[in-house]
Amino acid sequence: MTMDHLVMEIGLAIGLVALAGILSAKLKFSVIPFYIIVGMLVGPHAFKIGHFDFRFVESAELIHFFGRIGVLFLLLYLGLEFSVGRLIKSGKSIVVGGSIYIGINFTLGLLYGFLTGLPLSEVLIIAGITTISSSAIVAKVLVDLKRTANQETEMILGIIMFEDVFLALYISIVSGLVLSSSSSLGGVLLSALIALVFMLGVLIVGRKLVPQLNRWLDIRSNELFLLIVFGSLFLIAGFAETIHVAEAIGALLVGLVLAETQHAHRIEKLILPFRDFFGAMFFFSFGLTIDPTALGGAVWMALGAVAITLVGNFAAGMLAGRSAGIPPYASAKIGLTIVARGEFSIIMANLAMAGGLAAIIQPFAALYVLILAILGPLLTKESKWVFRMLDPIFKFNARYDRRQQQAPETSS
Repeated sequence: MTMDHLVMEIGLAIGLVALAGILSAKLKFSVIPFYIIVGMLVGPHAFKIGHFDFRFVESAELIHFFGRIGVLFLLLYLGLEFSVGRLIKSGKSIVVGGSIYIGINFTLGLLYGFLTGLPLSEVLIIAGITTISSSAIVAKVLVDLKRTANQETEMILGIIMFEDVFLALYISIVSGLVLSSSSSLGGVLLSALIALVFMLGVLIVGRKLVPQLNRWLDIRSNELFLLIVFGSLFLIAGFAETIHVAEAIGALLVGLVLAETQHAHRIEKLILPFRDFFGAMFFFSFGLTIDPTALGGAVWMALGAVAITLVGNFAAGMLAGRSAGIPPYASAKIGLTIVARGEFSIIMANLAMAGGLAAIIQPFAALYVLILAILGPLLTKESKWVFRMLDPIFKFNARYDRRQQQAPETSS
């Protein structure tokens, strides 16, 4: 296969992504679903007109790599908007909130898996697909809606990081079961421990190094400044992946550490165009992996899983928020913001394919992720309306007010 048309194909991909962006701006709707749908409409099942190859055969790998870089920039930026100090301060409530979130969603995923009547290996894959949020979509939505400073955001970020420790554990268990005949408990616990030590290590060492980082990054040349930032980002994210921690979480940790430095604002300003360009390519490349012609058989299964996820997420968000003393409306935003599913669900589905499991898992995951990638940003944006609709039924505010009134009495 020649690589003659690589630049042409990449140009075509960027043109299509730009068209999707223009269309979403005209319709005043979240841009994420448009990027994904455009990716779905082209790809291996599409066609070629003259020099325009809409199948993206030669460039698929490169576009996929652009997408991976996009996730890194999205999470680096999210980390920069935050700080380690805030995260450490709310450590206990994050562990409690994260446990509630995983507990509810994972249990519902398992029950749903068993309801489908599939074998145990498939059930475990389905539970994995339905439990883990998309950090890329959550990051983009939080930044687009300018909610990074909101009180619920540290719980959202905390849950994303907590999910990753769970993911490291879970992928090692499931890949052990699916790809080989056994998985030792010791090996599983070790990989979870490594993930946890790595995360805490980067945060603790990073905080200690802040004075040095301030000096090292005191560089007039933007070119050199960016080379150092990008080098750190790719090295730490790449190293994270080698020890089975999601590279996205490595990028988030780099952002959290750099947020503590005097140069955070300059980094934010300089990486913005990279975040937007590669972020768009991530959602497009994700769409390229979905074959719309193969989705038919999985429609009902996907719709059932979406319904369960919406209920489980909202309940988990309310309970996690309540455990941290966050008011009801802000708690509702936790569950609604992290409802989107994406890159991690696709990783689980790819694991099923590698292990030769039921063929329905791929189209199910694709459809489930697509629906939630559309609903997630929409529900986050309209969280006030959703809360107003549910509050008269469940009386969240009235209960919260009652608890607030009782709190001083119990403490006195």
